[in-house]
Amino acid sequence: MKRFLAWVLAVLLSALFLVPASPAANAAPYCGITWGSLAKRDSGSAAGAALTGVRAGRHTCYDRLVLDVRGDVDGWDVRYVPVVHAEGSGKPVPVAGGADLQVVVRVPAYNASGRPTYTPANPSRLVNVSSFSTFEQVAFAGSFEGQTTIALGVRARLPFRVFVLDGPGSGSRLVIDVAHRW
Repeated sequence: MKRFLAWVLAVLLSALFLVPASPAANAAPYCGITWGSLAKRDSGSAAGAALTGVRAGRHTCYDRLVLDVRGDVDGWDVRYVPVVHAEGSGKPVPVAGGADLQVVVRVPAYNASGRPTYTPANPSRLVNVSSFSTFEQVAFAGSFEGQTTIALGVRARLPFRVFVLDGPGSGSRLVIDVAHRW
């Protein structure tokens, strides 16, 4: 009986090694993207910096949002939220799409004298993203007490990454890439 049980156990164990792994387990991530969708932040702050522009671009595997800053971007917080709220008032800032990505950059959209450094022509549509794969709408949620919030409506809760690029000149850019799919 012991030999029979040992033989059955050996057959079962060898069968486990012969079963091919599922395709999902062996599948490479989409375009090599391994970013995830959890909140990302840098808790610094930028004295003397100011937001000067917002633009977007399409890439093969992701859509990109760029916030142009005069000075250094040292602090930001980007996360999915149920709804983005306006700076100062707390009013909801509705955006199209299946998920809302709140982009907070710790720089104002005004200078030390209180004059605007970034004045969008249409605060509810900062850039035209109508032909983008992932972005649905980009809206200005205001600037208050040294920070600026952008509401980014995306198709679904998808992986994203955030990083800062230096330049041009003494400026910098906060970059948010959102993948087209998982």
